[in-house]
Amino acid sequence: MKLHELSPAAGSTREVKRIGRGHGSGNGKTAGKGHKGQKARSGAAIRPGFEGGQMPLQRRIPKRGFNNIFGKHFAIVNVSDLEEKFEAGAVVDTQAIVEAGLIKNTEDGIKVLGNGELTKALTVKVKAFSKSAIEKIEKAGGKTEVI
Repeated sequence: MKLHELSPAAGSTREVKRIGRGHGSGNGKTAGKGHKGQKARSGAAIRPGFEGGQMPLQRRIPKRGFNNIFGKHFAIVNVSDLEEKFEAGAVVDTQAIVEAGLIKNTEDGIKVLGNGELTKALTVKVKAFSKSAIEKIEKAGGKTEVI
């Protein structure tokens, strides 16, 4: 087999539509573009959201809110998640939580919230805790440590 003998698989390609080749082709005169207008002109590519010069919707609607550049975005883990994934006496830190599959992205750190119950004594070392989470962890005989 030689390079000039190669051809695409049957049915994988289409014949090129030869426009502007006379009335007999069915695509003569206006070449399938109708009569005049913006879409009939050469180089006509109207970007998404363009409204013909009218002020576009995304500029008519007022801006709202702001993005605090100093804000912290914690990944959240509940006390009930720690109950399921860890054995009594375990040291639970950021690395252990990621390996257990509780979160994928640590963002600016992990915050433990107090949703659910905890019966195992765990040593938890993360960036932040809610008051109820500290209460439940210490009630179960564990320790909390802010890193």
